Amino acid sequence: MRIFGLGMPELIVILVVILLIFGPKNLPKLGSAFGKTVKGLRKGVDEAKEAADMNKDKEKSEDKQEEEPQEAKEEAKEEAKEEASDSKEQADE
Repeated sequence: MRIFGLGMPELIVILVVILLIFGPKNLPKLGSAFGKTVKGLRKGVDEAKEAADMNKDKEKSEDKQEEEPQEAKEEAKEEAKEEASDSKEQADE
């Protein structure tokens, strides 16, 4: 079993060193603080993902809004050209 590229013997040595440094009375506090840190980190990552998704959705909707007016402008130009050519034909007659 490997966790973060470390085998079981390495993890046991690390845990023993932590126990010696902090002592058995402080381990619950240390574990609680570590858990809160991991929870806060996950929450921050989730919020960042949501914000990124919202920005992508916003950009897509803005792109669609920009495309629609361009299409409308092109259609208006074509209609104006047709009307101009129709009025020229009527004037020539």
